[in-house]
Amino acid sequence: MIARDGNTLALSGPVTLENVARVLDEGLQQIRDGARTVDLAGVTELDSSLLAMLLAWLREAKQRDSEIAFANLPRGLETIARLYGVEGLLPSAGAHH
Repeated sequence: MIARDGNTLALSGPVTLENVARVLDEGLQQIRDGARTVDLAGVTELDSSLLAMLLAWLREAKQRDSEIAFANLPRGLETIARLYGVEGLLPSAGAHH
């Protein structure tokens, strides 16, 4: 689900209400351990819980006086963020897919 390469976390597979709590906790620990970029290219299924999780990760990084950015935001996630009016809160680290 989460693989780490240096300061980058690569998410893969589905991130939905069914498994988001586990992914959230794992990612929070990785952020505490210095992860700074999250690559979402491998996400195969998502719902609004993915957006909530990414916002929680942003809060964690900010509380630690750090920053985190997101690469390869899935179009569906961008749509959900736009619907909620929070697309400007997701710092981009690169390409979209």
